[in-house]
Amino acid sequence: MPAPRKYPQELRDRAQRLVAEAMSEDPSLSMNAAVRRIGPKVGVVPDTLRGWIRRAEIDEGRRPGTTTQDAASIKALQAEVRELKRANEILLAASSFFARELDPRLPW
Repeated sequence: MPAPRKYPQELRDRAQRLVAEAMSEDPSLSMNAAVRRIGPKVGVVPDTLRGWIRRAEIDEGRRPGTTTQDAASIKALQAEVRELKRANEILLAASSFFARELDPRLPW
């Protein structure tokens, strides 16, 4: 079960929108400067806001990286691989146990 989010999604969207508007109004304004300006106004730490903006850019395809959906898919596949490896180990141990039980050459 994922941890509860500290900031509601509405606040995240609003803060990202305000940063985008600030950057469009003043083209000379960098993302870092816009984040430092908008973050305290909406009550968000600038580094947190910067991370939200970068994640949104990756998800939209404007920045290279692994999207949120791809990361979730990778995590689920890795969990499935772990479970399958565990099942294979159990089946291998069981098959070797029963092979020894049924081997007529052993004096059991």
